[in-house]
Amino acid sequence: MTVKLPLAEMSVEDKLQALEALWTDLCRNEEDIPVPQWHRSLLDERMRLAGEGKATFSSWELAKERISAQTR
Repeated sequence: MTVKLPLAEMSVEDKLQALEALWTDLCRNEEDIPVPQWHRSLLDERMRLAGEGKATFSSWELAKERISAQTR
């Protein structure tokens, strides 16, 4: 199925509402969303480290600064 939205005619608010509706619907059946094995492995490793008390965490503000610096 090809879905065509009138994106050029939609406001930013309309687009955000459409995204929100899609995420809400996708979350109803999370088990149907394919997860690549590399992603699952990375998450498993991070959960293991957190469980062992070996994980480090950053505040959201610090994380945003670090991500912003990496994308410049």
